[in-house]
This record gives sequence, structure tokens and C-alpha cells, in this order.
Amino acid sequence: MIEADSSRVRILQKSLNGERAVDEQTFASLEILSERLEVLKRLDEVFEKVGFSPVVERLKAQRSAVVVR
Repeated sequence: MIEADSSRVRILQKSLNGERAVDEQTFASLEILSERLEVLKRLDEVFEKVGFSPVVERLKAQRSAVVVR
């Protein structure tokens, strides 16, 4: 699972750096990582204030805007 998550992180990082296209794989990786973060927050309050960078949050908002259209 850790290896799969690091792969998702790499996909997201490369997309944010412009090294690969922002595509369905990027958004799928972001969704999975978001779900994992929510699980951690539920498991232990020490993770409560952990979040994504503003750039990642804008990407998440961009995905939401595309879905609503």
C-alpha cells in the first residue's frame, strides 16, 4: 500500500510540476490520497490539521468545477 501511495504522490507531483498532463489518473490519485488523509484524521487527532497545499486544493476545486458542468 505504501508503494502504491508513493506512486500516486509521484503522479500528482509530476502533474503539478507540469511534467505530465493533468488527467483522469491525476484526479484519481488525488481522490485516493484525499480519502487516505481523511482516514488518518479519523484514526488520530494528531492528523487533524494536516492538509494539502493551496496548489493541490485549487486542483481539487478545478476537478469539482469540471464535474459540476
